Amino acid sequence: MSKRKAPQETLNGGITDMLTELANFEKNVNQAIHKYNAYRKAASVIAKYPHKIKSGAEAKKLPGVGTKIAEKIDEFLATGKLRKLEKIRQDDTSSSINFLTRVSGIGPSAARKFVDEGIKTLEGAESSGDMDVLLTHPSFTSESTKQPKLLHRVVEQLQKVHFITDTLSKGETKFMGVCQLPSKNDGKEYPHRRIDIRLIPKDQYYCGVLYFTGSDIFNKNMRAHALEKGFTINEYTIRPLGVTGVAGEPLPVDSEKDIFDYIQWKYREPKDRSE
Repeated sequence: MSKRKAPQETLNGGITDMLTELANFEKNVNQAIHKYNAYRKAASVIAKYPHKIKSGAEAKKLPGVGTKIAEKIDEFLATGKLRKLEKIRQDDTSSSINFLTRVSGIGPSAARKFVDEGIKTLEGAESSGDMDVLLTHPSFTSESTKQPKLLHRVVEQLQKVHFITDTLSKGETKFMGVCQLPSKNDGKEYPHRRIDIRLIPKDQYYCGVLYFTGSDIFNKNMRAHALEKGFTINEYTIRPLGVTGVAGEPLPVDSEKDIFDYIQWKYREPKDRSE
């Protein structure tokens, strides 16, 4: 099972991921299909836009991007986040419904039923049915051209050794499929597991790893501490906040520890990020 979203897949990946998360909220929690379709359409159009969007006004020139979405884009570009999404993520019911719908076979109605019955997490389960893999390469950065061959070569090799058994979807930076360990000589057959493989820009890799290894609560606490220290953190970058609250350029990050050091927080190993 995957977290909310994958690291940046296009020049405007932060914007498209933000819109996709809003779309999923409208579909899974509010069940407002018209809003879901509007956000998805805008995200799709922006994903195909060949230039880095610098303002909501620029985005509004594209078909499917209206005034309200343009305003959200302006807020996201200025601060690196969206207040509406922050509130959604802090709401236990909304977060739990969105979380459960990421499990194959659980739709919005079933997820809401589980939450109403007090089932809000899979924590405590004896085993996990999925695997998430994050990849990067020095030649792939947030400013470089797309390099789908980097991901595809890995997938093809795993298919050759019969580890990947099925493909659900294969994009330029994200693969979704099914895997299985080869049977041993004793005839034991291992279960099939879901697997997601993501290719992350090198300059965003450690922010991505930190995000995906931390629990939702840990990530919220770290973001809150960062704000107190004058920084904003998301799954792509860490950026300093100016006196007006506007985020500056992304800071260089060469390790997860760099992020902790910037915000003057004691480093914690991945196994200790489940608070």
